[in-house]
Amino acid sequence: MKKIGILFGMEDTFPWAFIEQVNKTAPSGIIAEPVKIDKVEQGVPTEYAVIIDRISQDVPFYRAYLKNAAICGTAVINNPFWWSADEKFFNNCLAVQLGVPVPKTVLLPSKERPDDTTEKSFRNLVAPLDWGYMFNQIGFPAYMKPHAGGGWKSVYRVDNPDDLWHKHGETGQLVMLLQEEIQFTDYYRCYCLNGKYVHIMPYEPRNPHHLRYATQPKTTGEAHKKLMATITDYVLKLNHALGYDFNTVEFAIRDGIPYAIDFCNPAPDADIHSVGQTNFDWIVENAAKMAIERAIEQVDGKNNCTWGTFVRDSVATPVPAVATAKKAAAKKK
Repeated sequence: MKKIGILFGMEDTFPWAFIEQVNKTAPSGIIAEPVKIDKVEQGVPTEYAVIIDRISQDVPFYRAYLKNAAICGTAVINNPFWWSADEKFFNNCLAVQLGVPVPKTVLLPSKERPDDTTEKSFRNLVAPLDWGYMFNQIGFPAYMKPHAGGGWKSVYRVDNPDDLWHKHGETGQLVMLLQEEIQFTDYYRCYCLNGKYVHIMPYEPRNPHHLRYATQPKTTGEAHKKLMATITDYVLKLNHALGYDFNTVEFAIRDGIPYAIDFCNPAPDADIHSVGQTNFDWIVENAAKMAIERAIEQVDGKNNCTWGTFVRDSVATPVPAVATAKKAAAKKK
């Protein structure tokens, strides 16, 4: 018997529908249930072949539990090691290398010094920073947001330098991004599952939360077909590089070009009351399909997590000094 577990908190509609769908469609020998934790001992496997993680971003205890599960052979979706390391500024840097358009972005140090640091801790930071260059590069109005995290927390629209200074003063120890505003004519949010299932949803972030999916594409005809193909390509490129099994990517369309705005959402909204029935049905069906596939593929005691091409290619490329040492050792033999 292989178990698929889902780890979740306050959400109600998706987890139970997911469990029902898996149990309705899985072959004999695979079942789904809510994860049950009564103890966590180091190096001891869980009873789950697959765990869908929907809550560990808010509960550090769960994140530690999932890392232990993953190292013992559970296929954790999403990879808890990579999710712990990832953040939005890195994502933008990677997108630039992949050729996926993103808004111009710069990184700002925190307004307040981190705990246990002094002014001397920042001797490598030039004061003042080259604010003139950054403001000319980004322009105003712009958006200021945390370099890591999500949920639209601590996101500010800034209209000029004085507005930025004032709002930056409210951010405490948060490291912030200053990002170009994309004046968009169309907007899409895209589910991506298992690096292959893509679902593109028209989305209006300016609407109230419960109405953001109640919109239609603004592009039509051949332009729409071309745009959907480009977005699908970008979604797959980003998720293959990052290694996320369950993610959403958002695109703002300006002058026909899709700009990736937010693409680190490893526990994206899947509630029927916000995404709507059609999108909900798609995510339930395909999340169940993905989990079943991963359960079939899972091998006890092996690393069954997904690692993106960024990590895999980095590991496969030898460090020059190490490569030189290996060559020298081979010659001696």
